[in-house]
Amino acid sequence: MGIERYTVEHETRYSYRVPVSQSWQLAHLTPRELPWQHVVSHELRIEPATDERREERDAFGNGVTHFAVYAPHPLLRVRMLARVEIRERPDPAGGQPLSWEAVRDAVRGEPGQDELAPARLSEPSALVPWSEAARAYAAPSFAEGRDWLEAIVHLRRRIHADFHFEPGATTVSTQVDEVLELRSGVCQDFAHVMLACLRGQGLPARYVSGYLRTDPPPGRARLLGVDASHAWVAAYSPKHGWVELDPTNDTRADQRYITLAWGADFADVVPLRGVILGGRGQSMGVAVSVIPEQETVLPR
Repeated sequence: MGIERYTVEHETRYSYRVPVSQSWQLAHLTPRELPWQHVVSHELRIEPATDERREERDAFGNGVTHFAVYAPHPLLRVRMLARVEIRERPDPAGGQPLSWEAVRDAVRGEPGQDELAPARLSEPSALVPWSEAARAYAAPSFAEGRDWLEAIVHLRRRIHADFHFEPGATTVSTQVDEVLELRSGVCQDFAHVMLACLRGQGLPARYVSGYLRTDPPPGRARLLGVDASHAWVAAYSPKHGWVELDPTNDTRADQRYITLAWGADFADVVPLRGVILGGRGQSMGVAVSVIPEQETVLPR
């Protein structure tokens, strides 16, 4: 396949019942530059005008924008616009099998890669603590001596089959054990479950945030603002590197997936978070569009 080209728009709006007097925010809204992903252009528009703003990298190498607004404002609007090119990711299949136990043992003594040692991503995190329920759920996929790639794909397929996608069934604070009991949730929940399962076996894995191109019904034009952020998992082995798996859709990440940021869990990659003074209640709206090059789109 050739190169897939996209325009991505991600807008977040906070409306406040009473104007906010001051606001400090942190945004993970800069797509990553990767061997298979090239950021042609990127812009972050913020209203009202910021009084302070700086760009930096976090511990995972993600682009982060810190900004502050000191004037009273009833509305905060943050709009990201990017053009990206996506090539095929490396195919992890082929070669001699490598058992999952060999991966588990090898990463403990490996030097750091991708700004963070893989071994550290086999440890519990704030939103993905140790879960005996997750370890037990994962066990059937990790028979003794089983090939690592075969095992993680089997786990991905089981999560897809056993869990029901149901917006509203969970919140950002729903724990992994609750999701395992409910057997329902959204992509963030399924990514956290898979992370807990892999780390329960001593295997490194990270949370990946970004966007997934979806297709409108046959005969319909694409609508602006109806897409959503997406989340999936990248698992690591010394032989394969980082292999990206989407348990929500039971597939490996391909040219439909646009990477924004990654970390130990969702808390490391929240698109926009911060602190405000005042406000007395707020409402939030998010609109995302993933538009393939040369495709017609219509407003909502």
